[in-house]
Amino acid sequence: MSEKATYTILGAGRSGLAVARLLSEEGAEVFVSDARPESESFEQIEILELLGLDYEFGGHTDRSLDAETIVLSPGVPPSIPVLLEAEERGVRITNEIEIASCFCDGTIIGITGTNGKTTTAELIGHICREAGKKAFVAGNVGTPFSTIARQADAESIVVLELSSFQLERIESFHPHVAVLLNVTPDHMDRYESIEEYGSAKLWITTNQDESDWLIFNGDDKWLRRIKDMEFKPERLECSIRMSVEKGAFLDNENLTLRMGKEDNVEQVISASEIGIRGPHNLVNSMAAALATRVVGVSGRKISEGLRSFRSLPHRLEDVALVNGVRYVNDSKGTNTDALRFALASFEEPIVLIAGGRAKKNDYSELLRPVRERV
Repeated sequence: MSEKATYTILGAGRSGLAVARLLSEEGAEVFVSDARPESESFEQIEILELLGLDYEFGGHTDRSLDAETIVLSPGVPPSIPVLLEAEERGVRITNEIEIASCFCDGTIIGITGTNGKTTTAELIGHICREAGKKAFVAGNVGTPFSTIARQADAESIVVLELSSFQLERIESFHPHVAVLLNVTPDHMDRYESIEEYGSAKLWITTNQDESDWLIFNGDDKWLRRIKDMEFKPERLECSIRMSVEKGAFLDNENLTLRMGKEDNVEQVISASEIGIRGPHNLVNSMAAALATRVVGVSGRKISEGLRSFRSLPHRLEDVALVNGVRYVNDSKGTNTDALRFALASFEEPIVLIAGGRAKKNDYSELLRPVRERV
């Protein structure tokens, strides 16, 4: 940096600490503020001490406003008093994804949606690596973008799982490929409506231009509107229900890509050969196939990657087979839509164990699939 910029990081979680480290190593003056008490933050404090950074725990004081830029961690609510005060003072407010992107030279593939983000991100990374490309998978998937941003050179593919929270404050963040998987009610304890929630997802397209790609699930009720909206990037549609003019669809149960002209059709793999089960994962596989195709992976390598990929921990994960009974861990399925897809992924009789936080979901949607499948 040409001059010493000042930053406050709100939230000392994984991404907050990662962006604090990145900025301090780039010569910025960094202060970290977290609402959790010091008694619950020994690990974070140890890291901050090693980095030589100033910090506060137990609340956000006026010291946190003494910066040119405030960087939000994803879990920080947007309506807390310190942010309202910062906006009144005209302090720039952004997030970790925006900051990290300024230090990244790789080609970015961004994935967002209510369900399937982690699986699709890891699947894209897997296909790229199997094809011999240098690929990083980061973001909401667990590894902060700031941790790997500077490692990615111009030949690298950077696959980012992006929550709506991580997209709310982007400014110049520019994915070459944006993937929108689905928008169904979730986080209704943070957003006033599904329209507000879905609009936050669409922020991923804000800085895309005519040289970029937008991949979307045409079977999703909320995302269908993308067909009638104005976008600069080239659009590619995924559907397991119908043929599409440009994108991915099923042809005689084969995952098929149509990238341009009507006759430019490529059958990639039989749906039954894909390594992850369920109709939702068929859509995820289509999105991954399209995303990797546009960054130069051949159809043969895509087929190999789709065939060899396996379910991630806690996502329709086979745990054991005992006395002929299969035990499946789907504890990452934390909303009604995820549960509906999970129930549709098995032919066997199901015993369902479910629980968790409500998040203002509409549970009447589950009556029919539970009655039919459980």
